[in-house]
Amino acid sequence: MRSLLSVVAVVLGVLISPSRTLPNGAPESVCDTMLPKHGNNIPPLTTASPFRITPGTSVIGSGQQLQVEIESFPTNVVYKGFMIQARNRYPPYQVLGRFEQTDEGAIKLINCGGQDSTATHTNTQTKKDLALEWVAPDNFVGEIVFNGTIAQDYAQFWVGIESTPVKVVASGQPPSVVGISTTRRVPTTTTVPPYVAPTAVKGETVDPIYQGCGDTKGCFGFPEGCIETRNCRAVVATVVQGERYIFEMKSGYNRPAYIAVGLSTDGKMGDDSVIECVPEQGTVNAYASWTFSGPYGVSRQGIAQNFIKLVQQSYVDGVIHCTVERDAVTTVKGQRFDLINEKYHLLLATGSSADSTHVSYHDIGRHVTGVPLALAEVGPVQGNSKLFLRLHGAFMLTAWIGTASLGILLARYFRQTWVGSQLCGKDQWFAWHRFLMVLTWLLTMAGFVIIFVEIGGWSQVDNPHAILGVVTTVLCFLQPIGAYFRPHPGTKRRPLFNWLHWLGGNLAHIIAIVAIFFAVKLQKAELPEWLDFILVAFVAFHVFMHLIFSIGGCVSERRNSQRVTSFPMADMTPSRNSMSSGDRKQDAAFSGFRKVMLFFYIIIILAFVVALVVITVLAPIEDTYESIRKQIMN
Repeated sequence: MRSLLSVVAVVLGVLISPSRTLPNGAPESVCDTMLPKHGNNIPPLTTASPFRITPGTSVIGSGQQLQVEIESFPTNVVYKGFMIQARNRYPPYQVLGRFEQTDEGAIKLINCGGQDSTATHTNTQTKKDLALEWVAPDNFVGEIVFNGTIAQDYAQFWVGIESTPVKVVASGQPPSVVGISTTRRVPTTTTVPPYVAPTAVKGETVDPIYQGCGDTKGCFGFPEGCIETRNCRAVVATVVQGERYIFEMKSGYNRPAYIAVGLSTDGKMGDDSVIECVPEQGTVNAYASWTFSGPYGVSRQGIAQNFIKLVQQSYVDGVIHCTVERDAVTTVKGQRFDLINEKYHLLLATGSSADSTHVSYHDIGRHVTGVPLALAEVGPVQGNSKLFLRLHGAFMLTAWIGTASLGILLARYFRQTWVGSQLCGKDQWFAWHRFLMVLTWLLTMAGFVIIFVEIGGWSQVDNPHAILGVVTTVLCFLQPIGAYFRPHPGTKRRPLFNWLHWLGGNLAHIIAIVAIFFAVKLQKAELPEWLDFILVAFVAFHVFMHLIFSIGGCVSERRNSQRVTSFPMADMTPSRNSMSSGDRKQDAAFSGFRKVMLFFYIIIILAFVVALVVITVLAPIEDTYESIRKQIMN
């Protein structure tokens, strides 16, 4: 009999406990933990919550009122209980402000360190899209987040749901940054006058993601040096708390469609475990994915999602901000990732497009740590060196904008200038032409080798720059070989050599310039789009000068009543040789004009080369300029 009564008691306890457990809201005894006392030690869920706490704006004045909503995704999901309070975003994380009573039938206010500082439910009836009114404290300036516990039913509840940060500024002062609401409805009007948009110079505010970089957490971003200047296009911060490995990522440059960080053993894309943060329907979701090489790509298909957990997220004004926790030891695609004992390169990337199964090409930016990192170690994090990449660009620009352009011009228009003057036993035009073209050859070959060392193979980027560069290099490589075996003047094969040499040189020059135009589109080059205008200006100037020299050659020919050849086809037929000894006794007419125009051409070409090389070597030039300007101002 006694055992039967025990069984009945247990059954009754189980049946009635859900309705008896805190039907009138959370007690003040859980102000710190916000953990419901639902009996039987039921733990909170660790899956992604379908609920979101949404403040009406991201900036509020001290003492002003703010609407806060509890929303659900999908919208048909309801809940029965809640507990919400505003806390300082930074230590000591104290509860701040107070709530206004707007619905006594659904909302109860309790005291958690302050009068009416926490809102909870009054009953366990189903609720949906509840709105609260919170008043900022009068004596606080800083950032707060709304922290909440939401119970869908007795056994299903989520603890630690955080809103996007809200900045509290001093009353009477315009905010330095005006936030945009992420709610789906227009915030209700309060009796407090709205703020006036700022007209003064934007205040210098420090993004919290940079706080503690190098001291309490590791930070890595791009462009290079942006952690110090705190203006990264994309940044990831890593924090280790025991066996919890936390990755905080943020990017807002060019309104990205995703930001992702990968763990790589070799610093190159392929066979890497990736964490993606992707904004979808107004919120940010986290995914685990895997990279492939040959061709490059990334996919979530077949990748378990249970070793990462989205801790915090926000998507405001096109800025992605997420915090993701990852298990210390995982196995993905048969590869073991041990963050405790192993070191990994961080691959940080962001791009403008993504779909339901994978993110797309990182057209906004990508960067890799220079050495593998032990994530538990805190210290400065440097990206991989871009020295070879910058040297490749500098060499190719110098060769094909500078030396090749000048060398071709000399051979075409200056055969009858400086007649009788020689350099190293050769005519002036030929000596300088040979010197410039040999320099072009050396720079091109060096640039070609350097870029293959940098990339480690063939580029998988969908851009014709690589194939055009190879064609240019092959033509350039063959030119001096053909010149070495050129037939003697007057022989029957000399005209064929002249045409082939002329055609090969000009084709290489044209293809090289086209390749440079395509290089501007390469994300890795980090070149500004307006560089195209400088290249167009160079092409226009180069063509214009050829036109001027061609007209000058025609006028000179008429003046001398003889043909002045401006092409290297002097002996196109064995019977016709316009480069006879008689023609070489003196300079052709208007040689002074040609010399002046040559000097002008050299100065302008030199300016183009210097400008293009500086922009390439210091890329991204806008960020470099801003960094230098700030250093000078300080």
